[in-house]
Amino acid sequence: MNRIDDLAAQLKVTDVATDASGVKWFTTGNLDLRELVMDLGRAGARFITITATELPRVDGFCFEYLWDLNGQLLGFAFYPAGKIMPSIYDICEAADWIEREIHEEYSIDFPGRVYEPLLLRENDRPGVNLQEVGR
Repeated sequence: MNRIDDLAAQLKVTDVATDASGVKWFTTGNLDLRELVMDLGRAGARFITITATELPRVDGFCFEYLWDLNGQLLGFAFYPAGKIMPSIYDICEAADWIEREIHEEYSIDFPGRVYEPLLLRENDRPGVNLQEVGR
């Protein structure tokens, strides 16, 4: 077993796929994001970024959390039912700016976060980049 297999076993993830760029994508299923972040930290993984994408036809959002484990990129995609995601800032301070930008751009709520003043457009409203359809 290698470190990726060990991590997958620890997380009880049975499906890990590698994309064309070499990222190992773990099926998140019922994973708890905050527990995942703590497990990754204990494994020695380093936080890279979060990407947020509004899905077509106003079907919600996809959040991709990318981590580095000894030079191997690990990806974890989450699809929340609404516009609320757990914050990981208190566990991983590097997520601070990214969570604030996601809130500002897409009006996603990370409970417990304080957002004012807006980072990119002071005195504007959150969610300025949401699709107009279905608002």
